[in-house]
Amino acid sequence: MLAIIRYSVPEGRTQEFAAQAGEILALFEGQQGYLRGQLARSVDEPELWALVSEWEGAGFYRRALSAARMAMYPLMTLMINEPSAFEKVDTLPATG
Repeated sequence: MLAIIRYSVPEGRTQEFAAQAGEILALFEGQQGYLRGQLARSVDEPELWALVSEWEGAGFYRRALSAARMAMYPLMTLMINEPSAFEKVDTLPATG
């Protein structure tokens, strides 16, 4: 399962944001079901960032979010409100 949390970060807050996002990834690393994660920044829109993580399943991800809520709280105002959990698709559905 892939989790992508996107953020809109003003230029003046990038260093603070990156440090806090690193703390979140470090917290995720200690959670059961965590596989890997990284912080990414848009090449085309530098204010757009993504905290990307991969999990063994959605339940692990949701429990990790609960465990990391205090670390994530300061970044909530920068978070883009959209779905963040995605299941991997091994094959594409046939099109008509």
